[in-house]
Amino acid sequence: MSLADLLAIMRRRWYFVVPLTLLSLFAGGYLYRTVPVSWESQSSVTLLDSRATSELPPTFGNPLSNAGGSLVVTADVLIRTLQSGASADELRSRGVTDPYTVAFAADADGPLLGLSVTGTDRAKVLRETTTLTEFAGEQLTALQAASKVPPVYAVQSAPVVLPQTPVPRSKSRYQGVAAVVIAGLVGAFLLSVLAEGVAVVRRRGRALAGYVARRHRARPPERPKGLLVRRLDATTVLTGYLVLAFFVPSNLTLPALGGVGTPANVFALLGLLWYLATWLGGRIRPAPGTRLPRVAMCVLAAAVLLSYLAAATRGSSHAEVLGADRGLIGLLVWVALVVLASAGIQERARLETLMRRLVVLGTVVALIGYYDFFAATNIADSISIPGLQSGSAGSGAMDRGSFTRPRSTTAHPLEFGGMLALLVPFAVHQAFDPVRRHAGALRRWAPVAIMAGALPLTVSRTSIIGAFIVILVMVPRWKPQRRWAALGLILGSVAVFKVIIPGLIGTITDLFAGFLSDSDSSTQARTVKYSAIVPYLKEHPWFGRGFGTFTPDLYFFTDNEYMLILAETGVVGLVAFLVLIATGIHTGGAVRRLARTESDRELGQAFFASALVALVTSATFDALSFPMYAGMFFLILGAGGSHLGFIRRAASAPRAPAPPPEARLPDLAESR
Repeated sequence: MSLADLLAIMRRRWYFVVPLTLLSLFAGGYLYRTVPVSWESQSSVTLLDSRATSELPPTFGNPLSNAGGSLVVTADVLIRTLQSGASADELRSRGVTDPYTVAFAADADGPLLGLSVTGTDRAKVLRETTTLTEFAGEQLTALQAASKVPPVYAVQSAPVVLPQTPVPRSKSRYQGVAAVVIAGLVGAFLLSVLAEGVAVVRRRGRALAGYVARRHRARPPERPKGLLVRRLDATTVLTGYLVLAFFVPSNLTLPALGGVGTPANVFALLGLLWYLATWLGGRIRPAPGTRLPRVAMCVLAAAVLLSYLAAATRGSSHAEVLGADRGLIGLLVWVALVVLASAGIQERARLETLMRRLVVLGTVVALIGYYDFFAATNIADSISIPGLQSGSAGSGAMDRGSFTRPRSTTAHPLEFGGMLALLVPFAVHQAFDPVRRHAGALRRWAPVAIMAGALPLTVSRTSIIGAFIVILVMVPRWKPQRRWAALGLILGSVAVFKVIIPGLIGTITDLFAGFLSDSDSSTQARTVKYSAIVPYLKEHPWFGRGFGTFTPDLYFFTDNEYMLILAETGVVGLVAFLVLIATGIHTGGAVRRLARTESDRELGQAFFASALVALVTSATFDALSFPMYAGMFFLILGAGGSHLGFIRRAASAPRAPAPPPEARLPDLAESR
C-alpha cells in the first residue's frame, strides 16, 4: 500500500476523519484552557559528617554516618524516611498537600538531596518547599536521636540551595493536549482503514458470487510513478528507521515526548500504523511460520503491563509515572520493529536487502567511531537539528588509560561496542555468501574489518567479550581450511593493533586482569550496586517497581540489564526477557537445522551468535536503556523470525526431481 492509497482511503472515509479530527482538536483546546499550569519549586540539602568521628575507630561513633566514611547510606535512609507514609501524613498536617519528591540530586557523587514540590498555587508551592526542607533536617535529627547518637557525633544537614521561586512546568500540560489530539487522529485513521477493509471484503464476496463492479471490468490504467504512488513495504519502512537510528544522535528528541521521542522511534511507530492500515485494509497478511518472535513479544508486553499496573497501585511519584509512560512508548517501538521485520517482509530478496543495508549502515557508524578515536572527540555532541532538543548534556570525550573511547552517534561507548558486536556475525556471513562473489573482495570484507576493528577501540570489556563470543560460536563450525585461516588472521590483527596503536592491547588485558583479581574500580562499583539494589527487589519481587521507573536521576545506574529488569518488572519480567533471548537463540538454531544450503546454515549461525552476544553482554551494561542497541536487538529478533519462516516454507516444499545423469552439469567447487 502506497502513501497515495492511504490518502485516498482517508478522503473516501471523510465521515470518520473530519468529525474525529475536529473533536480531538476541540478536546485538546479545552484541556489547554482548563488544565491549570503546574509550578515547581526545588531546594537542595547536603549532609555533613561530625567532626568527632575522625577521632574514633571506624566501628564507633555515629552508626548512621558510617563512622566518618561516605554519607550516601545516611542520605538513602533519610530519603526512604521522607518517602514513607508516616512522613507524608506529618507533612500533610503541616500543609504540604501537593505532590513532592525526595531523591539524590542529579549527577551528585556525595550525600546531596534534591527536594521538589509541584502544585498549581505558586505561593503555596514555595511555602511547601520551605516546610519540606525544614522537615528533612528534623527527620535526620529524629533518626539519630532514636539511635541514641551523642550530639558530638551527630550528622548535620545544611541547605545548599534554598527553596527557589517556583517556575512553570507546562510539559505535562502539553503532553496531555498532544495525547488527546494524537489519539483522535489515530482513531480516525484506524477507523477509516477498518471501514475500507470491510468494504474490500464485501467486494471480494460479490466478485466470488459472479458480480464484477464496473470499475473492475476493464484493466485500470497504470499509475504514474512517483513518491506518493510508489509501493511501500516493510523493508523500505525499516530502512528509514535504520537511517534515523544510526545517524541522528539518540540524545536528540522531540520536546513533547521526552527521552523516547527520538525521530527513529517516532518513525517506527508510524511504521506500525502503516502496517496496521495495510493489514486491516486486506493488502497484506502476516508471513506464515513467523509467529514465534511476536509471541515472545506478547509475553514481554504482558510483563511490562503488569509492572505498569503494579506501579500505578503503589502510589508512585510523578517522575516515576512519567518514566512508566515512557517505558510503554518504548515497548510499542520494540513491538513495531518485531512486527514489521517478522510479519511484514513477504519476499526473501527484500529480507536480504534489509540485512545488507543493516551491515552497510553499521559500517558507516563504525567509521565515525574511528574518527572519534583518532581525533579524540565526540562528533555526536556537535550535531544539532532544528526542532529537536537534547535530552541530556553532551558527555564529552570519555577516556580510559591514554585512549579516547569512541561512541560515534550512540549514547555511550558500551552501546557502540555492543551494537557492533550484534552486527559483526552478519557482516561475516555476507562476506562468505557465494551469491555476493561478484561484489569483489573489498566490498565483501571491508565491513567485517571495519566493524571488528572498531570493537577494541572502545577499550571496554563488553566489546571484547562480544567479539570473543562471535569467534567462539562461528569459527568452530567452519571447515578446517577456513577455520585456521581465520585464527591466523585474528592473531595477525592483534599484532597489527599492538604495533599501530601502542598500549591498546595492554590496556585491554589490564582491564580483564583487574576484573579477575577484583581490583578494578569499575568492577567494585558494580558489586556495590548489586548489594544496593537488593532492598528494592525485596519490596516488589514479582512485578517490580514499574518498567522505566528505575532511572538514574531517581536511583542509580545498575550497569546490568538483568538487575534492571528485575527491579523494574520483577521475576515475571526477568523470565519474559529470558524467553525473548531464548527465542533468538532458538531461531538461529532452527534456521541452521532446516537450511538446505551452506549459506543459509551460516546465516542461522549468525543469528545464533548475535543472540548469544545479547545474552552475555546484557550482564555488563543496562542494554535496553540505550535506544540504538535495543532497536538493533529487536530488529534482528524479528528478522530471524522472518528468515525462519522462509526456511520452513522451503523445507516443506517438495524437492524438484533430480535430472538424469547425462543432463547434469559438473559441480563447481566453492572456494573458501
